[in-house]
Amino acid sequence: MNSALTRQSGILLHLTSLPGPYGIGDLGPEAYSFVDCMKEMGQRLWQILPTNPPDRLYHCPYSASSAFAGNVLLISLEELQKEGFLEDRDLVDFPECSKDRVEFDKVNPARMDLLRKAAGQFPKKVSINMLAEFKDFCIQNQSWLDHYAMYCHLAEKYNHINWIHWSAPLRSCDPKATQAEFDQHQQEIDQIKILQYFFYRQWQNLKKYANNKDVRIIGDIPIYVAHDSADVWANQELFKLDEVGHMIVQSGCPPDFFEKTGQLWGHPIYEWAAHESTQFSWWLARISYIYKMVDIIRIDHFNGFAKYWEVPAVDKNGINGYWMEAPGEKLLDTLTKELGVKPILAENLGEAAPDAEPLLKKFKIPGMKILQMSFGNGDNPAEMDPRNVVYTGTHDNDTTVGWFHNFYGQDNHHREGDIHWERKHALSIIGSDGSEIHWDMIKLALDSPADTAIIPLQDILGLGSTARMNTPGTVGQNWDWRFDPDLLTPDLIERLLNLTTAAGRA
Repeated sequence: MNSALTRQSGILLHLTSLPGPYGIGDLGPEAYSFVDCMKEMGQRLWQILPTNPPDRLYHCPYSASSAFAGNVLLISLEELQKEGFLEDRDLVDFPECSKDRVEFDKVNPARMDLLRKAAGQFPKKVSINMLAEFKDFCIQNQSWLDHYAMYCHLAEKYNHINWIHWSAPLRSCDPKATQAEFDQHQQEIDQIKILQYFFYRQWQNLKKYANNKDVRIIGDIPIYVAHDSADVWANQELFKLDEVGHMIVQSGCPPDFFEKTGQLWGHPIYEWAAHESTQFSWWLARISYIYKMVDIIRIDHFNGFAKYWEVPAVDKNGINGYWMEAPGEKLLDTLTKELGVKPILAENLGEAAPDAEPLLKKFKIPGMKILQMSFGNGDNPAEMDPRNVVYTGTHDNDTTVGWFHNFYGQDNHHREGDIHWERKHALSIIGSDGSEIHWDMIKLALDSPADTAIIPLQDILGLGSTARMNTPGTVGQNWDWRFDPDLLTPDLIERLLNLTTAAGRA
């Protein structure tokens, strides 16, 4: 399934972490500036987190309300202003927001008010060419867009309670009931589609710009989708649900490095037999669509294609889960047959990694190596398999500076003696005194045999634990980090370029 990846490197930075004047990173001027900056640093890959609509409560991009739709909060207000769908005065009163954190409670309602206004202006101010483009977008994406727009409308109507609590005909996605709803509320539903068109159009413009600068985008897709999502509501037969839509079992993982009692992710589990009976049509649609948006796909929790941890829906932790086999080989065979060879990266960390290894080998899919998680095993990154993608850390890890100075009890469940040994082993392997541990780790990743190296921007900036993107097993105070562009100085840009060039990746 995977095409060959040449020796290269890139940056991990989610779009929401970009700077900008309207409270959250978006698809506007700062995204283009970051592409330019990547080019200056010699980087050819920009890895982002999922761009689907995150959950409303915790803003987690790995628990999205759609596997297809875009997060409209990423739409650039400045671009809408340039195109005449917003006026200059609309942006003047935008609330003042933090520059280093996304204040979701403040940003989301302010941006949504403006987005709804822009969608309302669209029929009045759209050009003939853009209107034709919008209609074509709706036709090309009808298979998911109609259900998603209806789901969003109904979610608003029912004050965002889970769809299992909607009236029976709508809960079961009855075609007559949804058609009647559409007939009564077409204007509001069409506005949801307009916002998806705005996102798609701005995204394609940014992707084209990045590709022209020889920067490819690595998109991230979670293996699971949220229970309270358009996908589950509209395709209930594809998930392990009871007769009224409740989850019978849920996703999670067994006890591990991050959490002693395992983790509950809370997603519904696929009814794999139903997917097989349709020749994996939902997966084909999902994967083919994401390739319209990105150049390379990273599949989060890829191991779940081999086996997955299934936990009773009533449980409060992951301890009583059990392993189940998944038809990953049949799925990947089907994807390869229908879509051809496509570039995929696999997040293959965790206990099920050995079970996923045959899939990686058969389909020539690179796995991941996390330097922060290597030293405790006594591994030597210099002996790494070139097929791997090496990271200093990911969005689920502490920053390198935070990791190095972290001690027992600070999101670290290793014994204190093991932590000291791990740090000592790391310094020995690197040949470092630890004073610039982030640059030592960046150099180690870039110099490694791995074909691809990805560095979180936090490590390039040398930031501590306060810049961490996510702490697994916790809710709240995640996903909100933003970077100060003044910190990315010409000296840092030149230093990364020199290291990248010396490692043969520029």
